[in-house]
Amino acid sequence: MNITKENIDVLNAVVTIEIGPSDYEKQVEDAIKKAQRQASLPGFRAGKVPAGMIKKMYGKSVLADELNKILNDSLNNYIVENKIEILGNPLPKADEKIDWDNGKAFTFKYDLGLAPAFDVVVSDKTAFTYEVVKIDDQLIDKYVKDVRKNYGKPTNPEVAEEKDVVFVDINELDETGAIKAGGIFKSTSIGIERLKSETAKKKLIGAKKEDKIIINCKELYADAVELAVSLGIKKEEAEELNCNLQLSVKNIARMEDADLNEELFLKVYGDGSIKTEAEFRDKVKAELSSMFAQDSDRKLFTEIEKTLIETVNPALPEDFLKRWLMAVNDKPVTMEQLNTEFGAWAQSMKWKLIENKIIKSHNLTVTAEEATTEAKRFVHSHFARYGQTPSDEEVEKTAMSILQKEKEAEKIYENLYYAKVLALFKSNYKLNTKEVSYNEFFGIKE
Repeated sequence: MNITKENIDVLNAVVTIEIGPSDYEKQVEDAIKKAQRQASLPGFRAGKVPAGMIKKMYGKSVLADELNKILNDSLNNYIVENKIEILGNPLPKADEKIDWDNGKAFTFKYDLGLAPAFDVVVSDKTAFTYEVVKIDDQLIDKYVKDVRKNYGKPTNPEVAEEKDVVFVDINELDETGAIKAGGIFKSTSIGIERLKSETAKKKLIGAKKEDKIIINCKELYADAVELAVSLGIKKEEAEELNCNLQLSVKNIARMEDADLNEELFLKVYGDGSIKTEAEFRDKVKAELSSMFAQDSDRKLFTEIEKTLIETVNPALPEDFLKRWLMAVNDKPVTMEQLNTEFGAWAQSMKWKLIENKIIKSHNLTVTAEEATTEAKRFVHSHFARYGQTPSDEEVEKTAMSILQKEKEAEKIYENLYYAKVLALFKSNYKLNTKEVSYNEFFGIKE
């Protein structure tokens, strides 16, 4: 066997593999014998079909299979032993024709897409803005309001307000304004705030128990689907419906905000350490700072990623990669579709190359112990979302199960490498911290 590589340019190469009879004859002979032992043909006992007949029937396919195994192993070993950094996988030359009937020596050629050579400098000579959200009283007030709402208590007021839910019996009325015999009837609830019709909102705000309110069906819901669900009819019927409805108010429900007292503080934090409103607000401020710090980190990472892609801009063997993507895609893809999506895919590939270069040049590693710790942390947080505290045995078992699943383990390792690359960025680049409002940080127009 002879393997050679010809560099077409810095991003493309062709590997040629020449295979002679001595490279494959024994493997083919063994495969024929195996097929002979398993063959069962009319007129012959099982396993006693002549080898010549087996060779005549299956020789070409056996030869192709064995050559394919030899080629895959040889090509992969050659790439590893010669430390050739490639993108995608080798692609056989599309125009190669093999004479399976008469050939003894075979030549196979493969296109390689080569990884580009480049350097990435991470130093304090480059500066980035590190935006942090300003935790002011207005933001704390908003968070406290949400907490009070989430831990609120249900009440049944006498008069409906905009944020209330009204429980009603709905009756269809005829042309005279009387309840239509055999017409629509539905007991349901209506969230006033969710109504799109201002006319319907105004009629329901101020309603009391036993009030009877007349609303045209088109005023209640402009959307046929919503109207159909509310009235318990088909969408097609709702589209044609045009009548007045009588809403008989049966009850009114309201969620009153929880009082700012120790009872609420205990529900939220559970350890009894918060006694006063001032302490509660301080705790909220600390939590918001921690929460938005993660957003600040993500925003910084995104900005650095974008900048490095633009400045380093590693070249790619685009024609090769497009061929490779066409070959490996599960579903048929047209060249037009590929060209449309290739730009975004190429940017992602460039970042992966840059990130890997940073990881390698700075000797960043993730150990199995770190992965196990991260998996356990994930398990604890998952249980915590449901208010549960798992046992050590449950955590250990679940964490090991996660790490044994390839995709889930890969995500764990990706998260850990992300954290290490981020830490490298924060310690090596010059960061200019800038405090901005919540709306400015998240791009919300005031």
